[in-house]
Amino acid sequence: MGLLRLVVVGVSEKNREGKRSARERLREQREKDRVRAKRRRGLGVAGAVVAVLGVAAGVGMVASNTGGDSGKSGSRAVAPRGATGTVIPTGKASAQKTLTVYEDFRCPGCKQFEDVFRKTVHKLQDKGRMKVRYHLVTIIDGNMGGTGSLYAANAAACAQDAGKYVAYHDVLYKNQPSETKDSYANKSKLIKLAGKVPGLDTETFRRCVEEGKHDGWVRKSNGVFTRSGYSMTPTVLLDGKSIYGDQNKPLSPRKLKRMVTEKG
Repeated sequence: MGLLRLVVVGVSEKNREGKRSARERLREQREKDRVRAKRRRGLGVAGAVVAVLGVAAGVGMVASNTGGDSGKSGSRAVAPRGATGTVIPTGKASAQKTLTVYEDFRCPGCKQFEDVFRKTVHKLQDKGRMKVRYHLVTIIDGNMGGTGSLYAANAAACAQDAGKYVAYHDVLYKNQPSETKDSYANKSKLIKLAGKVPGLDTETFRRCVEEGKHDGWVRKSNGVFTRSGYSMTPTVLLDGKSIYGDQNKPLSPRKLKRMVTEKG
């Protein structure tokens, strides 16, 4: 009987241990499920915020914490010809009004802005009413991965070296691939598009694109953007005041023209 009691007690102890282990495993699993659910809810809220901001402002993307490729500092920042710091200035320097544009060549919201306002911006520049200061940004690379924003911006800087920035800038937006397709990471495509700008597709331009001559400068430009306080592309300012992306005060080509040409 004593031996039987020991056996029974031993089995009972094992059963209790098994039940306790099962409870512990269940508790651990529930905790893991709770953490995963919380993480999914957090990602859902973040996605919803980005979506709302995108709809409200008509922008392509909100900057992530990664800031694209801006964290890399290995390459030297070689500015393109005529650049002022990290800015590519276009138009007559004597123009009284200044439009400042932060753009990413992979950003669909930037393409939307360019498609709607391109002709108006060019006309105001040609008449000497307004100059434009372009800041090249790599938000999409940072948020979605890839290098198309960086490589396209470098190619645009190479076009600036040749005095053909505006024309090539327009070509890049007119031929912009889907945001999810990092086609501008293909440098051959960027060189092929240069053929649409008379006189741009030269050996010097090709070498500049292939070697990433201005990659470091583009990273520096994106770094300036991430520290600027602005977080979305496109960010458009007229004489330092944000004028694009407010649904309550929508901007139109006619309104932009009036803002630039009106006196006082």
